[in-house]
Amino acid sequence: MPDALLLTLALGASCAGQACLALSLESHWRQAGAPGRRPPAVRMRATGAGLLVVALMLCLAVNHPSIAALVWIMMNAVAATSVAATLAWRPAWLRAPGRLLADRRRAEGV
Repeated sequence: MPDALLLTLALGASCAGQACLALSLESHWRQAGAPGRRPPAVRMRATGAGLLVVALMLCLAVNHPSIAALVWIMMNAVAATSVAATLAWRPAWLRAPGRLLADRRRAEGV
C-alpha cells in the first residue's frame, strides 16, 4: 500500500481519536449537541485511545520507529488543533461519532 495512503489513514484515525477523547468530556458533549444527558465517557475514551494506537501502528508501517514516533506526535498535534477549532466554530460537525456511540449504548440498555 502506498505510504501516502497509510499516512492519510493515520491522520484520519488520529483526528477521530482526538474527537472521541474530546467528546468524552461532558462540556464538549453538550457543546456538540450530542444526544443524551451524559456522554458514554468510558467507551469514548477507549475508542479514542484505540484509534490513536491504530494511527501509531500505521505510522510505524511507513517509517523507521524513530521517525514514525515523531510523525505520530506531530499528527496528534494537528488532529488536536483541528478538533479544537471544530469545537470552537462548528461543534455540530462532531455530533456523528457521539450519536453512534450513544445509540449503541441505548440499544444495550446501559
